[in-house]
Amino acid sequence: MSNTYLSTDQLAGRLPYSPRTIRDDLKDSVLIEGIHYIRPFGRRKILYIWEAIESDLLNGFKPQVEAPIPVKEGICNTTPRSAAIGIPMANGGHCHG
Repeated sequence: MSNTYLSTDQLAGRLPYSPRTIRDDLKDSVLIEGIHYIRPFGRRKILYIWEAIESDLLNGFKPQVEAPIPVKEGICNTTPRSAAIGIPMANGGHCHG
């Protein structure tokens, strides 16, 4: 499959957003590295993948949600195991927000 790679300015010419809005607001929140843009050869230059962006514009972007991490009963955990999702702590316990 052939992709169309665009600079930030070229992408701004196709979308109703300024280059600054693309860089500051959309990149890494809506436009995800590896899906919507790449950094060729590990450099700073960013190339946007038009086909991926256009597809998400037309079909809606559905980010993949990772399965929650199961949490063991611990120091900071007072909820039942089936409902427990927490932040792992250095001491092995889990904290809930």
